[in-house]
Amino acid sequence: MKFCPKCGSVLVQKKKRFACPKCRYVSKEKVKLVSSEKVAKKIKIDVLHEKESNVWPVVSETCPKCGHCKAYYFTAQTRAGDEAETRFFKCVKCKHSWREYT
Repeated sequence: MKFCPKCGSVLVQKKKRFACPKCRYVSKEKVKLVSSEKVAKKIKIDVLHEKESNVWPVVSETCPKCGHCKAYYFTAQTRAGDEAETRFFKCVKCKHSWREYT
């Protein structure tokens, strides 16, 4: 940042030179602009697709659609906080989903 030697105002860029907006002083030096930017390192996030991996535990539960005896298992709170969780199952073989209220 440069200042006007006559009035002390900040010099602004006018084409290829610095000039004072108040007293019309023009600097004889050419403008050299230098800019820098700090770039943060990006964090890579992996996305799991349902078809690519099975991250749920497998339990012995009979599928009502195909009769297979293994199913993936997870729970979720679908009702009020003082009531029991809902258990969800997904058949390992046919991918049929069902729930069980406890």
